[in-house]
Amino acid sequence: MSTFGVQDGLAGGTRFIDALQLFTRLVNIGDAKSLACHPATTTHRQLNPDELKAARVSVDMVRLSIGIEHIDDLIADLAQALNAG
Repeated sequence: MSTFGVQDGLAGGTRFIDALQLFTRLVNIGDAKSLACHPATTTHRQLNPDELKAARVSVDMVRLSIGIEHIDDLIADLAQALNAG
């Protein structure tokens, strides 16, 4: 599991998630495939800005769970998603 922030806040986080091609957009973990989640618009979407801060969830946060795909494919997908938009 890896969590990090991307540039441009909420817009950057959603753009990144939308640009992923290999990662599956799911909020659960523990799968054999690689998963990606944008907590501010999924698991924590009902929280207001103060509640997000208290939960330590930023609007630019992306959460990844790495699966069994080839590392070169995963890196390429992450790189193209980071460069999207």
